Amino acid sequence: MARLISPNPIALHRFQPCFPIPRFTANPQHRRINTRKFQTFVCQTNPNLDHKDTPPTGQEKLVVEPTTVNAETTNTTTTTTSSLPQLPNKDVNNKIALVSTLAALGLFLSARLDFGVSLKDLSVIAMPYEEALSNGKPTVVEFYADWCEVCRELAPDVYKVEQQYKDQVNFVMLNVDNTKWEQELDEFGVEGIPHFAFLDKEGNEEGNVVGRLPRQYLLENVDALARGQASVPHARVVGQYSSAEARKVHQVVDPRSHG
Repeated sequence: MARLISPNPIALHRFQPCFPIPRFTANPQHRRINTRKFQTFVCQTNPNLDHKDTPPTGQEKLVVEPTTVNAETTNTTTTTTSSLPQLPNKDVNNKIALVSTLAALGLFLSARLDFGVSLKDLSVIAMPYEEALSNGKPTVVEFYADWCEVCRELAPDVYKVEQQYKDQVNFVMLNVDNTKWEQELDEFGVEGIPHFAFLDKEGNEEGNVVGRLPRQYLLENVDALARGQASVPHARVVGQYSSAEARKVHQVVDPRSHG
């Protein structure tokens, strides 16, 4: 059987691509028109077919439908993204950190004033007894001891009152364990501690308060001294106290000490 051999049966040297890649231009507003458009691509199987001629009957057609983006969905997504709360910037974080630090410092100082004041702190800032009697100001004399629980408990209240009136009234601390003050113990009749004696500017006793009592008692008596009143509102008040007879007498290390 004779076979016909074509010198170029499939015309490889004239074969043209049959599936050109379509190019789509993105809309800057990310919106597409919903009109359904179809593009037709023709695969040319006849190598002798001119582009102006009508394609033969056996041509292959490929229909490509462009993807349509829903404009409403896009708008919803954009609105949702734009409505999200913005994170605080660095300056806001720094301000928050500064405010937190100042608040913590304020709490620390407040706690220090209320709970951190000791009898030793009061004795350090107290005025010497001899100086207080000679400077022409009224004076508050507190008899105390380091072992006195009530004395330690009232130390923060005494400190607050002292800070309020320190420019108008002298504050003196005398330790009953110090034998230097035996004469003052007898003179003021100290039997329990803490014992607060209120002296006018001439050194005369106007009244005394003994033991654990509300701070208001101390505050009102000191205020009366500061305003130069002839008497104090609480001249003789006694609360819970520690007995002065239980004091631990020790030798004076520094006779000049006022504590």
